[in-house]
Amino acid sequence: MLSFKQKLENYALLTVKIGINIQPGQTLVVNADIASAELVRLVVRKAYEAGAKLVKVNYTDELVTRTRYELAPSESFLEPPKWQADELEDLAKNGAAFLSVISTNPDLLNGIDPVRIADNQRTAGQAMMPYRELLMGNHVSWSLVAYPSPVWAAKVFPDAPPEQQVEMLWDAIFKAVRADQENPVEAWSLHLGGLKQRCDVLNAKKYRKLHYTAPGTDLTIELPEGHIWCQAGAVNGRGVPFLANIPTEEVFTAPLKTGANGTVSSTKPLSYSGNIIDRFTLTLENGKVTDFTAEVGQDALASLLAMDEGSAYFGEVALVPYHSPISESGILYFTTLYDENASCHLALGAAYAFTLEQGTAMTREQLVERGMNQSLTHVDFMMGSADMNIDGITDEGLAEPIFRNGNWA
Repeated sequence: MLSFKQKLENYALLTVKIGINIQPGQTLVVNADIASAELVRLVVRKAYEAGAKLVKVNYTDELVTRTRYELAPSESFLEPPKWQADELEDLAKNGAAFLSVISTNPDLLNGIDPVRIADNQRTAGQAMMPYRELLMGNHVSWSLVAYPSPVWAAKVFPDAPPEQQVEMLWDAIFKAVRADQENPVEAWSLHLGGLKQRCDVLNAKKYRKLHYTAPGTDLTIELPEGHIWCQAGAVNGRGVPFLANIPTEEVFTAPLKTGANGTVSSTKPLSYSGNIIDRFTLTLENGKVTDFTAEVGQDALASLLAMDEGSAYFGEVALVPYHSPISESGILYFTTLYDENASCHLALGAAYAFTLEQGTAMTREQLVERGMNQSLTHVDFMMGSADMNIDGITDEGLAEPIFRNGNWA
């Protein structure tokens, strides 16, 4: 059994070596909540030990964020953070890598006027678009990991004694990211190899459509010509491999923007902008959400779908088997980073350019012409279950099983 200190060291090592894969002379930008300083300090040390030129840490504080939403004048949410956007874009163009360390509070903005949240997201999203396009095109290395805060741990394990909640969440995270193993780097290499094999099979099939059926779901999604099935292990514009999020259990591609028709129902809560959206159903025609209902978070869902023209269309389809480690843990994490790796999911908003042949070399207009959705947002929601069946539809109209009863067929 490894000690907590050894597991935390492994986690930091995975973040630097497998996630970001920092290169000698490279700058690393770390965006993190102040609650995660313990992990951030280890990451900084390991990045410098690996040869980083500079590690720039940007801390946020969720209480400061909440206070701004409560007390700042409304016009402040309409002012674009140009200084921040320009800095990030400049760093990205000069080869920096980017790490986000999340410390989730799913209820952070509960009760805040959704108009203020939407205004801030729209304004910031527009300013950050050039930077986000560099990330979503894998032109630079980027990764996402998590750190358990007390408020997050209490949400995940509400029935546990308060003094044990953070420890329980740490144990779950260490297991999910394989930091509890003697050689976690080797474990990740084997795991990513298995995901690549799944991608190779699907890419050889070149299915025209996917047909999902499950309780509350009967949905057909057309795939664009030249789509590519990917996994989170990627290669940046300089040929350096990296892992966009730790953990990961998915393989994914882009849908044709106008190709989704039918109904899909969520199977796990969605934590979106400090609010929970749960037990919701979307109806789509020619790719667009035309009707929706949510038992929890109706206003937040409406705000998401109205973010811009593309936020009511899908930008990602992802396959995750029900028999996967995070799913079988039975833990609901209330954060997409983990919950999306326990369930098949879809994303409302922008498509990743690298999920289309030659997509990273295309302009925004060329991607649109090829049916790739564009948006200021990209929000994954979980819709897989043990009852889900998925068929791949060939060019000839033949249906072949991909998933049966929630797992690979």
